Amino acid sequence: MHSANRLRIIRSSPAVIGALVTLLAAQPAPAQDMDRVRRTISVLTSPKLHGRGYTHHGDQRAAAYIAKRFRQLGLQAWQPDYRQPFPLTVNTFSEALKVSVGRQALQPGIDFIPHPTSGSFQGELAVVYFDTLAFTQTRIRNQFLQQDLRQKALVYEQRIEARLRQEPEFKAKLAAVSASIALTAAKLTASVADNQATQVRLLVRTQAWPAQAQHVRLDVTARLQQVYQTQNVLGYVPGTAFPDSFLVVTAHYDHLGELGGRAYFPGANDNASGTAMLLELAAHFAQPANRLRYSVAFIAFSGEEAGLLGSQYFVANPAMPLSSIRFLLNLDLVGTGEEGITVVNGKVHSQEYQLLQQLNTSGVGVGSIAARGRAANSDHFPFSEQGVPAFFWYTRGGTAAYHDVHDKAEALPLTAFPRLVNLARQFLQRLSRTI
Repeated sequence: MHSANRLRIIRSSPAVIGALVTLLAAQPAPAQDMDRVRRTISVLTSPKLHGRGYTHHGDQRAAAYIAKRFRQLGLQAWQPDYRQPFPLTVNTFSEALKVSVGRQALQPGIDFIPHPTSGSFQGELAVVYFDTLAFTQTRIRNQFLQQDLRQKALVYEQRIEARLRQEPEFKAKLAAVSASIALTAAKLTASVADNQATQVRLLVRTQAWPAQAQHVRLDVTARLQQVYQTQNVLGYVPGTAFPDSFLVVTAHYDHLGELGGRAYFPGANDNASGTAMLLELAAHFAQPANRLRYSVAFIAFSGEEAGLLGSQYFVANPAMPLSSIRFLLNLDLVGTGEEGITVVNGKVHSQEYQLLQQLNTSGVGVGSIAARGRAANSDHFPFSEQGVPAFFWYTRGGTAAYHDVHDKAEALPLTAFPRLVNLARQFLQRLSRTI
């Protein structure tokens, strides 16, 4: 943190610090409307939003919902519609996505997912299995390399894929096939990409693949959307004393989209939970009685799953000078909490982290708070790289669903959600008084 922005708390005695924190924590916390939180997450994860991705205007529908909530709360806007548009390129799978092995049709999202860079193919392919003895036995290696793999599907274990692509001869054979199919016993974890391969690439659960199947029928259509217009959504509550200085709350609302119209990624924990918490904090600080000395900005980012693109765009085109941001709090994956929370940059901004710990032990009670150092794992990072002091909070424990079709609203425990909202309120209130 810049020296001008250091907490005044560091000039106070430990006794004064303890007394102030205890007094603040002793104030009755406003009851959290968890029914409203559940409704918000239900809307954001509904099929009508198509996984908040870049097909059927899923991201734009989510942005419209968030902008409507901002408008209802009376947040001020830098643009009339609260939106900050920007372009991105993304590979999508909104059309045909069918895989059949023999008479068995595999279910997208359950039995298989496309690799984020997968291309398209329609038709039936003969299957060739990669024998790992080709790595060590010359005869097996030569037999494999001599095969004509055009119009073939190469099947191999995912754990050896990196090695296959490292060896030039094997990499060339991989590039020649019409489809590469990696089998895995692990959970199917999806992502998005900004490029497209010339071949179909699939990740299939080993249990779903019939042993020694000889043919596979594919109907896979990938669309590389170039210069797709998405948007951040931003608004603010003016400060009562220093309206040109800001505390900022951020969360990304985008997710992974859909799979051929038959399945989609709901993204309840990642990151409908953070978006819902941002909206709850906006509802609190928008009330006249709760306004802070500094302005409080609320930014819902798109493009996070595509590589922090929304936050990078904002940092390059900020609505306010970055130097005017006193502190930023980024919320991502905050729908659990059985094992407490982790604070990325907690080891970087030690005074603010100490404040969090004091608030927590003085009555907020979110459980264990663990500090991490720098990490480029969410939308705080582009800000941190430009010298903006920032924390990224995420909860630990609970659901194991992540980047898969099982991250559903009804399965999200929200164990620490009301207490974490309370901690965020108190943290921002205290920062507004002391920095």
